[in-house]
Amino acid sequence: MIQQKEITLPSYSRGYHIITSEITKNLKELPENGLLHIFIKHTSAGLSINENADPSVTIDFETFMKQLVPEDSSLYTHTMEGTDDMPAHIKSSLFGFSLTIPITNHKLNMGTWQGIYLCEFRNRSNNRKLVLTVYS
Repeated sequence: MIQQKEITLPSYSRGYHIITSEITKNLKELPENGLLHIFIKHTSAGLSINENADPSVTIDFETFMKQLVPEDSSLYTHTMEGTDDMPAHIKSSLFGFSLTIPITNHKLNMGTWQGIYLCEFRNRSNNRKLVLTVYS
């Protein structure tokens, strides 16, 4: 059986935001076993699973990505939407646009210190849409 739902997240500031509770509160009862697939419908934001306990992780993400994919670079030709636009597209490709998480005993089967992150790469963002698909 397949369940699918599209949700709209509130607008988040630039950075890395744990959205695990946003995801779980929008899902009906999960099957005993299965998979949750999460797809983000945007090219300037991404998804990640990472450390959910220490907030310094998000600071390190931002610091590293600023060095890896700098803004205001003469390398980019796609600049009509601002100096953060092309770097956001590159970061989105590096982080990825989807996640697949196992479901076991009616719960997401993630590690103790794992959380689902929305990676917002634009300085000014709008609401982000996610498609949640549960396979059982």
